[in-house]
Amino acid sequence: MAITYRNAKVVSNKEISKDIYKLVVEDDAEIKAGQFYMLKLNGATFLPRPISICEKSENKLTFLYAVVGNGTKEFTKLKEDDQISLTGPLGNGFDLEKEYNKVALVSGGIGTAPMLELAKKLRKRNPDQKIDLYVGFRDDVYLIDELKEYVNEVYISTNTGKHGNKGFVTDILKPEDYDTVLCCGPEIMMKKVIDMCKEKNVAVYVSMEKHMACGVGACLVCTCKTKDGHKRTCKDGPIFDGYHVEL
Repeated sequence: MAITYRNAKVVSNKEISKDIYKLVVEDDAEIKAGQFYMLKLNGATFLPRPISICEKSENKLTFLYAVVGNGTKEFTKLKEDDQISLTGPLGNGFDLEKEYNKVALVSGGIGTAPMLELAKKLRKRNPDQKIDLYVGFRDDVYLIDELKEYVNEVYISTNTGKHGNKGFVTDILKPEDYDTVLCCGPEIMMKKVIDMCKEKNVAVYVSMEKHMACGVGACLVCTCKTKDGHKRTCKDGPIFDGYHVEL
């Protein structure tokens, strides 16, 4: 399967928290909240990196990425007017045709990134919808000011207690107060959220994160286990019904 990459011009690339960068590029593609792109630097990164869409505004596309290895470290060198290769949008995204009713957005760390575009789309679809954000970080927080514009309440938890509640985001979540939970973050956190939602009979959808090599379902690197067998996170997801995935 041929995968076509295109060059995109960098608008900005700034560190917004320790080892967390906001990368803005020019791109005209139509996107869905919860989709992702594969990004790479020609000659610098052998394998592309899957990065969730944080926000789309006119012809500008925003990504948040954490510096966790040599590939993402190379990204930090990008500056205005540089070029980055990308392909996307990829994946299914959140289904905004569903009636989520009272909804909790639950995220952990860099998993907070896709919640901004999701909150924007939900708010645009229904200005009166109850949308609350529950977010967990290790220490410092980011993206909260941007998200506040689109949600009713923000509940923050940090491991150190520097901001909000000291502990895990699952300590402050009450799924029984909502009709639907939409979740993105570390797998161990999402498993706990799913278990909590099942206990209260609350619908839950999760954005799975796996290592990916192609992003289009050809290489089978990113399979995850579901009640219907193994599924490709990049092609069949990354959004899955939490009652169907097996974590």
